[in-house]
Amino acid sequence: MKKKKVLVWILSIVGLLVIAGGAAAFFLKEKSMASVGNQVEEVNVTVQKAKEQELIETILVTGEIVPEGEQKVFLNPEHGEISEYKVEENKAVKAGDPLFVYDSSKLDTELARATRERDLIQVRAKTEQSQITALSKRIEAAKKNVAAQKAKPKKETSETKEGAEPEQVEEVEEVPQEDVNQLTNEKVQMELQYENTKSEITAANERITEITNQKKDMTVVSKMDGIVVKVNKNLATTETGASEPVIHIISNKPYKVIGTMSEFDAVKIQQGQEVIVRPKVYKDREWKGVVESVSHFPNNDGGGGEEFPGMGGGNVTMYPFKVGITDDTSELRQGFHVSLEVRIPGAEILPVIPHTAILDEGGVAVVYVLVDGILQRREVQTGSMNDEFIQVTEGVTKDELVVVTPYEGLHDGMEVTSFDEVE
Repeated sequence: MKKKKVLVWILSIVGLLVIAGGAAAFFLKEKSMASVGNQVEEVNVTVQKAKEQELIETILVTGEIVPEGEQKVFLNPEHGEISEYKVEENKAVKAGDPLFVYDSSKLDTELARATRERDLIQVRAKTEQSQITALSKRIEAAKKNVAAQKAKPKKETSETKEGAEPEQVEEVEEVPQEDVNQLTNEKVQMELQYENTKSEITAANERITEITNQKKDMTVVSKMDGIVVKVNKNLATTETGASEPVIHIISNKPYKVIGTMSEFDAVKIQQGQEVIVRPKVYKDREWKGVVESVSHFPNNDGGGGEEFPGMGGGNVTMYPFKVGITDDTSELRQGFHVSLEVRIPGAEILPVIPHTAILDEGGVAVVYVLVDGILQRREVQTGSMNDEFIQVTEGVTKDELVVVTPYEGLHDGMEVTSFDEVE
């Protein structure tokens, strides 16, 4: 009996403790809920003042180093074989310097024949000129004789008076008018023949000029000042020529960079903008350059553009560009691949904020601004940007405190209990 009383007493004590603990827990819970209902939720944010500055946007593109210009000379099957090379690889040439000479022996033979024929025709022309001159003199003499015959006095029919001396009459060779006409016709025919001969001389000279020009074309010359990078003396030829050039020359002017850029970059990059050129083969080295041109016409590769991630899966049109390297390019080589950094200054000085401050709410750019301890939700319009900041054209003014790392749960009108400001 004694043991049972002790057990009942212990159970009673445990029950009282359980009831007391539950009551205490309930009381604390109610007190906590009451406290939450009566006190402001603690909110802490990090803010930064919007500052005005000219923002320089950096655009990255890639390209390839190429010479200012190049000349590739292919064999011409119509000219035959090459008889002599005038240049060597890695040697400098100037515009007009001979590169190689085709075998012109056939043209030499034709030129000699044409020259001989022309000379013979010229001899015949001189003979015809002499004959025309002689005929002219004969005609002139004949005309004088005819005139003299007409002026000869008539013979007297009566006898000479007694004691008078007989009149002396000059004897004149009788030349019929028909002879004068015949000589004149001969001269006309000779003049016509001489005109034909002169035409033959002209044709012969034209033929000689044609052969001379053909012979001149047999010597191929450089069209630029540059360096000979290839002389292919063992080039296999076919009826249509060769697929590779026999001579390859590149300009000795500073190298250029060519490539293509997307339509999004092409509308921003303009002629004259500064460029930093970084060859991939040289780490931590860079060359200065300047944009020379951005084509207004798409790359003519026949494609419909390239796909870029983050652009809705659509195609993007590519536009060719050219960059001139203003630094010394002696250490660069044709074909090097490079990355280009184009710096684009902003159009005007505007407030800028970090990229992280902007929230995308259904395509609308939103920021939170702290004004007198209260958050204001602002829809903003943005402009130029770089890797860290973005310009705000509407929605934020200079020196306003913008939340740089907004998080879920912030809303318009929320009271902020404390904040950290960063420079």
